[in-house]
Amino acid sequence: MPTISAPATAPRTAHRPSPLPLVAVCLGYFMVILDVTVVTVALPAIGIALHTGVTGLQWVVDGYTLVFAGLLLFCGGLGDRLGGKVVFLGGLVVFTLASAGCALAPTTTVLVLARLVQGLGAALMVPSSLALLRTAYQGQAARARAFGVWGTVAGLAAGAGPVLGGGLVAGLGWRSVFFLNLPVGLAALFLTHRHVPAAPAGRARPGLDVPAQTAATVCLAALATGCIEAGALGWTHPAVLGAFAGCLAGLVAFLALERRSPAPMLPLPLFRTRAFAASAVIGVLLNTGFYGLLFLAPLYFQQVHHYSALRTGFALLPAVGVVAVGSALAGRLTARTGPRLPMVTGLSVGAAGLAGWLVAGPGTPYLALVAPMACAGFGTALTMPASVAAVMEAAPDERSGAAAAVFNAARQIGSALGVALFGTLIATGLVAGLHTAVSIAAAGFLTAAALAARCIPGNVRPGHRTRWGRDARERNARERNARERTRRGRTARRTGCPARGRWQNRLGMRGD
Repeated sequence: MPTISAPATAPRTAHRPSPLPLVAVCLGYFMVILDVTVVTVALPAIGIALHTGVTGLQWVVDGYTLVFAGLLLFCGGLGDRLGGKVVFLGGLVVFTLASAGCALAPTTTVLVLARLVQGLGAALMVPSSLALLRTAYQGQAARARAFGVWGTVAGLAAGAGPVLGGGLVAGLGWRSVFFLNLPVGLAALFLTHRHVPAAPAGRARPGLDVPAQTAATVCLAALATGCIEAGALGWTHPAVLGAFAGCLAGLVAFLALERRSPAPMLPLPLFRTRAFAASAVIGVLLNTGFYGLLFLAPLYFQQVHHYSALRTGFALLPAVGVVAVGSALAGRLTARTGPRLPMVTGLSVGAAGLAGWLVAGPGTPYLALVAPMACAGFGTALTMPASVAAVMEAAPDERSGAAAAVFNAARQIGSALGVALFGTLIATGLVAGLHTAVSIAAAGFLTAAALAARCIPGNVRPGHRTRWGRDARERNARERNARERTRRGRTARRTGCPARGRWQNRLGMRGD
């Protein structure tokens, strides 16, 4: 493994990569994911302070996610063209400045616009973050561990959002949830500039695919608009049906433009690899269920059980406390067995947790929901790092930015759909809508588990012809041979007879 940062006085650590690139990337990624969920507990306070209704609050949440998802593919290609570090630093600057705009917003319109700019900064950062990790950590096992930490940060940020948001709203007001990003963003800028190695840039590639990006943005914006407005207008309202028609037209135009483009931002041949295509679908289903639940659970606790913002945040702790354990376990399992086992296990456990929310009602004791929350959080945390590893290993090196963008776009599309669709389902009643939502989410998790079992590489075993298994076998064989050569050399030096090693080799007493 190549040296990234090694002190001259410590030769023993010369082959250990520095943790600082991982810290820098994860600080930026923590802000990105935190701002998906931290707002949920603050929504009632925002509504009162800015005099806005439910639809306006949905746009505060989904406006960020919509731009995030819609621009990920474009920004992934931008990172491949300009270099991941430049794009990541630009995203950090945009996100940090937009966070200040959110904190100072005088009206709902200004807040939504600032959230849209935040989404742009997030879209610039996320695909570049994975490309930077791939450059900084060259060995496959080291990458798996780095992706495991990256996934742990994602899970912690998503789960900690409601908890942290509740504490900040109760103590300092809703604006503090955005002011929090300022010191974190500045620290991430400093560490990235100083310690993150630059990912290779492909400046000779053709220009970016702007027409296709426009079509993709229209498609996603129309989809989110239709889902959000259906709650107030009804699913058969002409405006809602028109939005869905616009979504379909945008999708058709996007696919047609990508097929003809000399430099597509979404390389369609990537989807010919079953593991890549399945991981993208799994990303949509995973985030639809998990983030949809994180949107509804605070509303359930505050509106049905009349919890305060602070108490609601602490009520969601069971979903947060298991995230670190699940993600760390996923990194180790993925490095040893490949991504299939942690993905199938995590999705199955998560489905059970989501289905457990069917007991939720006006008189349901809180303790009855602890296990379902813990299972949903653990299952999601176990699945995410393995999914990341499956996507990145299925893509060629020169398309790492685009591959990361596809996967994260799929996840954020799932997040936007979860908030929009599940928020619409509770228009006729919170408890009934919650039951319908978790049933859909559990079915999605089970579908994703079936896809993972069928399409994702599994255990490393003789004759297994996937890239994951072949690379692991070759790496393990090289390491065994190196250890055996070192042992034979030490034996020969101790005995003073170099011929002894050659004699052993002729008799077949080698470790390889």
